[in-house]
Amino acid sequence: MTATVPGDRAAAELPFFVYGTLLPGEPNHDLFLRGRTARERPAVLPRALLYDGPGYPYAIDGHGRVHGTLLVAAPGVYGELLGLLDHLEEFLGPGHPRNLYERVVREVELPYGAELPAERELPTEREPPVEGERPAGEDVPAEEEPGAGETVRAWVYLAATAVTRSLRTGGVLIPGGRWVTGRTPGGPDTA
Repeated sequence: MTATVPGDRAAAELPFFVYGTLLPGEPNHDLFLRGRTARERPAVLPRALLYDGPGYPYAIDGHGRVHGTLLVAAPGVYGELLGLLDHLEEFLGPGHPRNLYERVVREVELPYGAELPAERELPTEREPPVEGERPAGEDVPAEEEPGAGETVRAWVYLAATAVTRSLRTGGVLIPGGRWVTGRTPGGPDTA
């Protein structure tokens, strides 16, 4: 439930859980994820709270649930995607004092009944796969793909320590743990 030691092979290619501007339909989705994901599924981060930020949300540990999407990197682009997301989220390394977010490993839930309509296979402009690799967008075999109602270990960007402290003392909690653009900060969801 804590950050994984850098270089830990078990966390080397975990999927990513996103909950804000990287969600499908949000501004950073196409900018950072287009052609870099093989699969996207609705997911929930338990034991977390979602707070409003300056145009993007922050998740922190807490007694709630955050709704988002679980992303699986396309074959051959994991390192590139990890670097892009670390840069976007201003993650400089575990515990770095200038981090905006910390990249940590958490258990993420795949809700029942959500996998079929919301699964997305994204078009890609990648070269043909190397022998033994799955082409981008190709389904993961059932024996390798977790089913709905299961939990999956994933990378999650949580607010860094100083940001978390500020949110707990004066932040605006997002009711229901669901990021929705177009809503008034601190106000009810409009979608």
